Amino acid sequence: MLIHPQIDPVALQIGPLAVHWYGLTYLAAFGLFVVLGRLRLQHPPYVHMAPDHAWTAGDVEDFLFWGVLGVVLGGRIGFCLFYQPAYYANNPLEILAVWKGGMAFHGGLLGVILAMAGFAVARGRSFWEVADFVAPCVPTGLACGRLGNFINGELWGRVASADLPWGMVFPGAGDAPRHPSQIYQLLLEGLLLFVLLWWYARSGPLRARVSAAFLVGYGVLRFAVEFFREPDAHLGLLGLGLSMGQWLCVPMVLAGAGLWLWAGRTGRPDA
Repeated sequence: MLIHPQIDPVALQIGPLAVHWYGLTYLAAFGLFVVLGRLRLQHPPYVHMAPDHAWTAGDVEDFLFWGVLGVVLGGRIGFCLFYQPAYYANNPLEILAVWKGGMAFHGGLLGVILAMAGFAVARGRSFWEVADFVAPCVPTGLACGRLGNFINGELWGRVASADLPWGMVFPGAGDAPRHPSQIYQLLLEGLLLFVLLWWYARSGPLRARVSAAFLVGYGVLRFAVEFFREPDAHLGLLGLGLSMGQWLCVPMVLAGAGLWLWAGRTGRPDA
């Protein structure tokens, strides 16, 4: 049985200014997006585009601005709507209190989808061209976020068997060992999904299929990991014994499967 290291959430304190580890993991996520986005420029179909339509490193950096807005605003609003709607309806100003925590991946995803649509319109590109470019660059950022969750000792897993070698006792979660579900998510939704998507994207698949693979891949992996993650205390398990996270993954997987079939019917190799 392991004990959570109880890392100070503040990485650096300079007078009244506190730099949190969680904030640093977000910066790392955005930095990785820029690095991977530049590498993505060498993948088909982007590497073969006509000069007047080709993507550049500047496009990657410009989209990052749109993406950050989508992640932060969508993640926060999604958390308020999906997980504590009654509380925030009665305390609307608390929605702005992002320093108190509370971000939802599925809300962030919707925010990024809106950001991709806005970027596509502003640059005269198709939505799927933008979405397929972005999708393989996302999972490493998710891994960074889960690392931040682990450092903060939050979103821990369900109670584990006492003989589980990596069972961990988290502060505030009692004395029983628990699954370090943040690490499970880091490895599966983050690193594994990145490797699979990156490998697939390099093969130059049909339009929209990289996006479809992301939706199905994340949805399936997140659904599986939720069996090891402690449900939100104020929600518990919902219908069919599933968590809110699992129910939010269902339409995501269905949408990805439908998109995959649609892409096969259109049969367009370009983005």
